[in-house]
Amino acid sequence: MSRFYKYRTQQLPSIELSEQDGIRSLHLGGTMVQSAMRLSAPNDLELAYTQYMMGFLLFHPEPENILMIGLGGGSLAKFVYHQMPQTKTTVVEINPQVVTAARNYFYLPEDGEQLQIIIADGGKYLANHPAGTDVLMIDGFDDGCQVPSLCEQDYYKIVRQLLNRNGVLVANLLGRDKDVMNYLKRIETSFNGLVTTMMTEGRGNLIVFAFKNSPGKLPWKTLRMRAKSLEKRFSLPFSEFVAKLRKYNAHDHHALEI
Repeated sequence: MSRFYKYRTQQLPSIELSEQDGIRSLHLGGTMVQSAMRLSAPNDLELAYTQYMMGFLLFHPEPENILMIGLGGGSLAKFVYHQMPQTKTTVVEINPQVVTAARNYFYLPEDGEQLQIIIADGGKYLANHPAGTDVLMIDGFDDGCQVPSLCEQDYYKIVRQLLNRNGVLVANLLGRDKDVMNYLKRIETSFNGLVTTMMTEGRGNLIVFAFKNSPGKLPWKTLRMRAKSLEKRFSLPFSEFVAKLRKYNAHDHHALEI
């Protein structure tokens, strides 16, 4: 493994990049991989959890706008930029050096009509910018730990208020975090129980989808049909996502009810 970029600041986590077997990785504050990019396919989603986060398309396939909290190497922002040109994406990132790394080493596009990067604290930004969004994606970590300010009850309440009428929250939680079930309960409380989840693998990443309003009872057959259509469009394993949703939300043999 070869680390080739390092930046430290007293206020923010250190940034390191490594490269091995054709995959470039971003590390924040430690050795855990925060973001990864295959050099031969820089606009694809290399890490499984980022693919799973795109599972929101099963419920909201044509969002006009997406707000992301946390940039990392910019994998999700790049994917939406290249695969969903009709969607406007805003990303809030607290660390300007993360943005520099994403632009210099992970081919993150420059700001324009389709993409805007804002350097700010994610919690404070949401509190001061009440304009609505269709999808809000939260992916905030510091050396493998959830950022506490992005997991508070009041924060999730603000998130729900920020979403448009049919809006979806997509939250990436670390399955092995000792407080993960507390975070999940807070989301369920703020979203009146309109929540569904799936785990990437083992006790890996727990991906949470929370809904401003109920999308209703969705037959598994309908979701499987949507998955097949989305797989053709995006080349992501949406059928696997449906299987995981059924495994972790098996309240009804015939349908997913949210």
